[in-house]
Amino acid sequence: MSRFNDYQNAYPNARLTRSPEGVLEITLHTDGGKLVFNGHTHEQFVDLFHDVGSDPDNRVVILTGTGDAFMDAISPEGFDFFTPRGYDKIYREGKKVLMNILDIEVPLIAALNGPVLLHSEYALLADIVLATPETVFQDKPHFDFGIVPGDGVNLLWPEVIGSVRGRYFILTRQQLDAHTAKEWGAVNEVVSADCLLARAHEIADELAKLPPLTGRYTRIALTQKLRRIVEEGAGYGLALEGISAAEVARSMNRPA
Repeated sequence: MSRFNDYQNAYPNARLTRSPEGVLEITLHTDGGKLVFNGHTHEQFVDLFHDVGSDPDNRVVILTGTGDAFMDAISPEGFDFFTPRGYDKIYREGKKVLMNILDIEVPLIAALNGPVLLHSEYALLADIVLATPETVFQDKPHFDFGIVPGDGVNLLWPEVIGSVRGRYFILTRQQLDAHTAKEWGAVNEVVSADCLLARAHEIADELAKLPPLTGRYTRIALTQKLRRIVEEGAGYGLALEGISAAEVARSMNRPA
């Protein structure tokens, strides 16, 4: 069991605040600016979401970003895709982070303050997705690095927007604007950037009024199918991603 005071300041890339009503806001960042995702954040977020999900005093969670993007920048720092031991770490963390998000057993709101060009599966595991007109979705880095998109986007986009649309989105690196994402079922509301967090807190405050077990068990009831999808497919997808990374390493004349 986690307690807020123990983990509130434990994560350098997440600013955590919580209201007296139990609404926890997680703001992802790098040095106070927009998040630059890397191997260190990949590891860090596993523990972050575990602590959030293990704290019984959290009633609703809001996940958002900093600046003009939710998540659109990635650095290779801290990643080792090209050795078995290095990729084993990525494989284990990649599976665990998805399940730890699902193990946040209270309503989860994603407030997407801008582009989501990587790890959009985090948002698709939320119960309510709010976006701004500037928000666009794309799975960019996997094919940029020459590897299989197997970390969950392959499972969740076809589930959310439909099989044919989802496969096209992944294969063509389609940029999906917020209004189209709303029309296709990946976004619930598109609101102006200056109203985004206010709207997220408006919804969260209403949800926090539910009896604690009602809010908690409703989240559990609504995510059972997603849990099955992730449990059945995440490990296999990440394994395929690792095989493709080994081939990239070979093509670069690096030992795999």
